[in-house]
Amino acid sequence: MFIDTHCHLTDRYNDNADDIIARANQNGVGALICATAAPGDAVSALDIAKTHKNIFCTIGLHPDCANDVCAANFLTPDILTDDLVVGVGEIGLDYHERDDNKKEQIKLFSDQLEIAQQYNLPVAIHTRDAETDTAEILTDKNHGVLHCFTSSWNLAKVMLDRGFFFSASGILTFKNANDIREVFAKIPNDRIVIETDSPFCAPVPYRGKTCEPAFVVETAKMLAEIKNLQIDELETILMENTKRLYPKMKLI
Repeated sequence: MFIDTHCHLTDRYNDNADDIIARANQNGVGALICATAAPGDAVSALDIAKTHKNIFCTIGLHPDCANDVCAANFLTPDILTDDLVVGVGEIGLDYHERDDNKKEQIKLFSDQLEIAQQYNLPVAIHTRDAETDTAEILTDKNHGVLHCFTSSWNLAKVMLDRGFFFSASGILTFKNANDIREVFAKIPNDRIVIETDSPFCAPVPYRGKTCEPAFVVETAKMLAEIKNLQIDELETILMENTKRLYPKMKLI
């Protein structure tokens, strides 16, 4: 089975989680990791995980929250020690949408990295137009994944040396994504996982539609082509990589 390692099940869906999860399962996507980005997401994400098989969570604050939320008040011990919370995320830096609050973004990012270290949890990193600061702040004390990776090979090389994984999203299938495909061709097979980033980044042939976890298979097809692998070979590789990335994840 495939695992969608990063989807936002609490965000922008008209259908309920039961329908979305059922369609994913019908398409061979047997496990999902529901990422959070804002304080209001955590309770809803955990409720979904507790009432469905093979649903897990990463809990974190997106850089959009940098001016409003204190990480220490949000990432509480009862959340981080929950068996279904397998990581801290998504967290990181986004200078594309806003760069007048870099100091606040860096503070929120650094605080969450420190908390993740305390609980020995992997992190799911969002980085956009912020490669230099991302590389500087992340060290080999951290471990985790650069989610929806669309950055340069230069950043990939640095983070490979620090043991990080890289997640391919539907962007990999876009017509103008040759640079991203070239980067993923270079990344070792044992460092790649896959995601939808639902409800965003729907892959071809669904581009322009609301993305959902069932679509991760289309990204897998492109990734298999890039890596010169049969789809079942890739499926096995991605499963093993995801288990190493998120060791708390216990599949049923």
